[in-house]
Amino acid sequence: MKKTFLLIALLFFINSFSQEKTLHFPTDYFGVYKGDLKIQSVRGENKIDMEFHLNKTDKANQYQYMLVYIFDGKHQQRKYTLLTKDASKGQYLVDENNGILLDAQLFDNVLYFMFEVEETLITTTLRFNKNDMNFEITATNKNKKVVTGQENTEVSEVISYPITTVQKARLIKE
Repeated sequence: MKKTFLLIALLFFINSFSQEKTLHFPTDYFGVYKGDLKIQSVRGENKIDMEFHLNKTDKANQYQYMLVYIFDGKHQQRKYTLLTKDASKGQYLVDENNGILLDAQLFDNVLYFMFEVEETLITTTLRFNKNDMNFEITATNKNKKVVTGQENTEVSEVISYPITTVQKARLIKE
């Protein structure tokens, strides 16, 4: 009887400990994140200060989502709204508050979205950790696509896009 009680108590403790470590998007990641954004392109490399803000609002299922780029002492803010489309499926929208809505998909606390603007394909990845996040954007020009593979064979035609710009930052939560 003592062994059974001890086993149940031990399992309860392990279960409650593991539940404490589980983080939930977006609420467990609210805050301001800061760091350096490294921008690499075919034209060269640059580094600027960056902030990412994710905070609650007074509206249900809507969150402040703001990017701040700091260069030459000037702050350029991009104020967006993160909307919950279906949290159980990891579906969100990034509302640019100007009529543009970007579909975003959450897998394992990583938010992915891909979109096209002015012949440029852009992929954004936000990887959230307990005390930091990794921000990454890749871009390519659709007009520079490379088509390989062969027609009338078992090899499918494949279109690839050379990446022209990469932006990366590890941002620390304050």
